[in-house]
Amino acid sequence: MKKIFLFAALAALVLASCGPKKEVLFNGENLDGWTSLTRDPEPGVELNEPTFSVRDGALRVSGQPFGYIRTEKMYGDYTLHFEWRWDGQRADSGFFNRLQEGDKVWPTGIQLQVRERDFGFFFSGVPLEGVEPNPNWRKPPVAEQDPELPDGQWNETVIVCQGGKISATVNGVLVNEAVADATEGYIGFQSEGGAIEFRNIYLTF
Repeated sequence: MKKIFLFAALAALVLASCGPKKEVLFNGENLDGWTSLTRDPEPGVELNEPTFSVRDGALRVSGQPFGYIRTEKMYGDYTLHFEWRWDGQRADSGFFNRLQEGDKVWPTGIQLQVRERDFGFFFSGVPLEGVEPNPNWRKPPVAEQDPELPDGQWNETVIVCQGGKISATVNGVLVNEAVADATEGYIGFQSEGGAIEFRNIYLTF
């Protein structure tokens, strides 16, 4: 019996070590591991809070001034998991993957757009296979309907980057997919007018 128990324990340990590796990007307490860039505020806009902060365990993005927050590390192949919700009325924001070197507003990378009128578009600063530049590369979503939950509810998002392939799923619905001319980069979140919050941000490999 003892040998059977030891074998079972060893088998469980081997299986666990073969499972996906997880890297937490946001610890819920501070912005360690992240860096940000913003441009000058829009005329007449009052800044009542930091653009990027931590509140109740979530990464809060105020929406003003325009800019983004990104990881300090670049990543190659990964699956990005996170939850997000609007803090108030839905507005404009986006999620960046494959951000390239050279911080600027706006950066070169692939953005999953979550603005209501073009939710699910890929706005890309790098070429996308089969997409004509205009002047950047914009690919419409493949989802027939916006799977976003009502304002204030948490939306679960999974973005898979494998080589040049990238796909984005929101609340279990495939929103968009493409083949991009970039195989590594930073990960980031946009500030562009509306308050939005993020939590449970991690990678699996």
